[in-house]
Amino acid sequence: MKVRDLLSAESVIYPIRATSKKQVLEELAYHAANISGHNQRSIFDVILERERLGTTGIGRGVAIPHGKLPNLNRLYGVFGKLEKPVNFEAVDHQNIDLIFLLIAPESSGADHLQALSRISRLFRDSDVCKKLRATNDHNLLHKLLLDQAEPSSI
Repeated sequence: MKVRDLLSAESVIYPIRATSKKQVLEELAYHAANISGHNQRSIFDVILERERLGTTGIGRGVAIPHGKLPNLNRLYGVFGKLEKPVNFEAVDHQNIDLIFLLIAPESSGADHLQALSRISRLFRDSDVCKKLRATNDHNLLHKLLLDQAEPSSI
């Protein structure tokens, strides 16, 4: 699976004007529900439950919340760029401004882990993050994410 299979133009959100971790997760759940057809509250509950196990703020201003849901037909991604960084209890204690939500079917197993690994590698690249932070256009953000992730596949 390629990033373009996870991330449509409609699943790139800018700007996110939330001022707290909870608000960011609620907004991502809302958009994930719209693209997946799944219940917003169940998406929010799953990602919030995952956050309680340990932060998905991986450092350097990036978070990758994720979770598995029943009756989901495939993996979905939502990328968001925050207008102002928020405290996400990240491992390096830095506020986050780039966030990629991944939701997967309960049965996804290795696909879910491979997708997380690929997304994590993408956001560990400081040049990619720098370009994303310098871009304030929704369509350019989407294009940049696809261009930086391809030809690699998830």
